[in-house]
Amino acid sequence: MNIFRSLIGKVWQDPNATEVVKISSGQLYLVRPGNIRTSRECIYNDCMATIRRLPSVEHNFELVITKVYEDGDQDLLQDEDETDEEKVFLISEELEFRSGETDGEPNFIWRDLYGDVDEFYEFVATGTNAPTRVFFETCMYRAMYERKYKKSADSVPDSALEEFIWHPPPAPKTNPRRKVSRKDQVPVESSSASPIIVDEEEEQKPPQGSQVDTSLMSNTEVLFEQEAELYLWDKEDAQFNHQGIVQAKILQRKNGNFVYFLAIFNEKGALLLHPISSDMNQRFSNQYQSLTWNHLAGDGTQDGWCLRFPAEDDYAKALQTFTRCLWETNNQLPWGKAKADEQEYVLSAYDEDVIMKDVEDEEEDEEEVANDLDPEEEPSDEEEVEDEDAPKNPLKGERNSQLTVGYKGDRSYVVRGDSIGVFNHATERGKTIKYYASISNISTPKGKKFKPKNVMLHDQDTKMILQNPTDPNSLYAMDIERGKVVEEWKVHEDVTVDHIAPDNKFAPTTREQTFVGASHNALFRIDPRVPGNKLVDSQFKQYVSKNKFSGVATTAAGKLAVASEKGDIRLFDSIGKNAKTALPPIGDPIIGIDVTANGRYIVATTETYLIFIDTLIGEGRYAGQLGFDRSFPATAKPRPKRLHLNPQHVAYMGGKISFTPARFNQVEGQEENAIVTSTGQFVIAWDLAKVKKGKDQYEIKKYDDLVVQDNFRFGDDKEIIVALSNDVIAVNKKNLKRPTRHSLAPAQMGTHSHSSIVNSPY
Repeated sequence: MNIFRSLIGKVWQDPNATEVVKISSGQLYLVRPGNIRTSRECIYNDCMATIRRLPSVEHNFELVITKVYEDGDQDLLQDEDETDEEKVFLISEELEFRSGETDGEPNFIWRDLYGDVDEFYEFVATGTNAPTRVFFETCMYRAMYERKYKKSADSVPDSALEEFIWHPPPAPKTNPRRKVSRKDQVPVESSSASPIIVDEEEEQKPPQGSQVDTSLMSNTEVLFEQEAELYLWDKEDAQFNHQGIVQAKILQRKNGNFVYFLAIFNEKGALLLHPISSDMNQRFSNQYQSLTWNHLAGDGTQDGWCLRFPAEDDYAKALQTFTRCLWETNNQLPWGKAKADEQEYVLSAYDEDVIMKDVEDEEEDEEEVANDLDPEEEPSDEEEVEDEDAPKNPLKGERNSQLTVGYKGDRSYVVRGDSIGVFNHATERGKTIKYYASISNISTPKGKKFKPKNVMLHDQDTKMILQNPTDPNSLYAMDIERGKVVEEWKVHEDVTVDHIAPDNKFAPTTREQTFVGASHNALFRIDPRVPGNKLVDSQFKQYVSKNKFSGVATTAAGKLAVASEKGDIRLFDSIGKNAKTALPPIGDPIIGIDVTANGRYIVATTETYLIFIDTLIGEGRYAGQLGFDRSFPATAKPRPKRLHLNPQHVAYMGGKISFTPARFNQVEGQEENAIVTSTGQFVIAWDLAKVKKGKDQYEIKKYDDLVVQDNFRFGDDKEIIVALSNDVIAVNKKNLKRPTRHSLAPAQMGTHSHSSIVNSPY
């Protein structure tokens, strides 16, 4: 390093020299060792690397990678292509900076501090000679020295910089007790949203015979038994640690009304005994022949476990047995009661590689979902100054319970007890949502107070339809401007109204007066203009069986998707007729349903996962039509895709997964591009384009309070309105991050929120 001392001194001692050193040609890569499909992604094909001073902070330097364009190329780019021309990294020893070679070319490697623990950047300095490489490397070490010791590195000896030279950690000791197959040196399960490392080398203390209550295993029979590798997710190191070779069993309790257990044994006895249920958040990987799941402990923490099977046949048998047991547990029926095509439909929901029809399979950057959805937007800060116009005395003892986003006038409405908070989607600088007014003491026209069970905007947002939980046969119409319930609509003496939906997806933007109602076993149209009962007899369909309808959604053309607590989904082209398509239940009750405007895609919500369905008929006589218009051939039913949270992420989140009804964004005249939902303290969004390609990738944001409901602002695919238990905020989807330990950590919420519903005296 001595040969560079005089040269370094010239640039280092000049405070006006912003740039210390530059390498003018190279390529930047993002390397993800745990991701099989895109382990090395090219970020910039032509770029330069610069070390420059931070003029505002003494003794601090940045490593800047800047994209380089050929003459004339930059003028041809669209605006959105010009928003990511450089990446900046604060130089510190945490980067674990080091140099090496790639295909004979010198390279520099450093950690991605905002990614997963094993991700790093690589700059390949094409054509750079050895002296220049060493000079650049020395400048990096000097920058680290100054940041750490807060003093100049001008006179420090080379030996003082050696502490910043990165050395690989020592190889861990091999555990002779393990007999792990080495034929596949791959992660147990890979997700581009969260690469996974499997630690098969670090010595682990094997699990002992645990505190399993073996009395639960009495009077059981073994349905499945196979040797497998057991792994436990290490939250601190963010990797699966090998726990040894075990015997994995699926047990059935005799005369137990469909009670099943996943049991794990080693030579010392029973290690795990987990009841099979949807709370396990199970995830099968065909590629790695593995089953990953969560277990909720008594203290509310979640553990992440994984079984990896040695052979494809063993894995297939485990998948079929587990799926059958889970289906029987949820439906309380024997698996044999399901028809062959229904069994195939259920099993297909566990295919991790479902790709929807007519979706282009182009190569796509593995960037954050928010960046893909909205590349031109910068993250916004939803925690702003306190709204001085908001009242200061909240209604004690009540919490926000519902959110409905307006279609006209840029307003949102939040139900809190017997009051409704009204919020403007403000456009003034520094505020995105602003308290407007409170509608208090909601009561019937006869003066009897009630707390709305469900609400729906109507007639260009001039009215709000309210459901009174104590009067299920009637609906109540509120005049929003007057803030008062002005009418009671008796629907029918013998038919309850359990769910309501607009006549079509965009009907609330029009003067359309009719809308759709559903009871537990009937579907009908409601017309407030008719005298007497408001149910339209000519558009009424009642089923003899108890269908337990749990939700209804309409397309832009007024076609209907109806879900049930049994988990099945019916598709109708109109009210009053039989369903064109009946999709069997996967096994869990559906608590909400939504459909794209064109009817092509459906998202149904269960407590622990979403179901995404393409309604396009792919073959047969009616190929190219939708399931709303024609029935699917028995041999070509759609393949549902389960969207669920990665068990490793759930291990960090803690608590039980309990999704709120998922929604597509709505922009009239444009195709939907995102799905949003929430669970606990987390807002979660999926990129619809990636879901269509079979990629279960999502982004997430955590709050300090429980999320009651969330939805996109109407006509906007960027802003999400979020109702917390005691607050209302608007968040740009750019603020949602790829799930890592950083993004799953507690959010740094401000003390005040400019739009807080807790400040509204409902």
